[in-house]
Amino acid sequence: MSDKKAQTRERILAAASAALLQRGPAEPSVGEVMGAAGLTVGGFYAHFESKDALMLEVFRQMLCRRRELLEQMDSSLPADERRALVAAFYLSRKHRDASDQGCPLPSSLGELTRLPESFRTVLAEHLELMTAQLAASPEDAHKVLADIALMVGGLALARALGPCELSDRVLRAAKSAIV
Repeated sequence: MSDKKAQTRERILAAASAALLQRGPAEPSVGEVMGAAGLTVGGFYAHFESKDALMLEVFRQMLCRRRELLEQMDSSLPADERRALVAAFYLSRKHRDASDQGCPLPSSLGELTRLPESFRTVLAEHLELMTAQLAASPEDAHKVLADIALMVGGLALARALGPCELSDRVLRAAKSAIV
């Protein structure tokens, strides 16, 4: 792939990431994504076979970045301390209010049943990998899954409420229930 084509592809992926984070994978149109990338719709199919293919790639990349952040944590910390640190970041005002970087799950989960099965496959793989990263032992996996569900649900509620006192309370309550 030429440098120019690779750069154009990256612009499309960046625009699609922002759209997915704000509105989920189903709603943004190809025209909207291409416009946000400063490109015309006509060039889209030189890079992706369909909108679903683009959004699946972006969804996969965004989830992979979340796991890469976990890899940067000190692995010598006890598992419960690592989960508490993850919760402190994930359930923060900064993460709630992030419009360009953040977890795509709160904006995407409700749409996954209407999208190709490959989206659910990527989600399942992500959950299994995150669980393995955060669990101290196989027996700990159940607690880790519960913590992930609480974090994603808490963030989804907080984002839906927007920046307000109740939203802040949701974040604090979910954080306090982790570990």
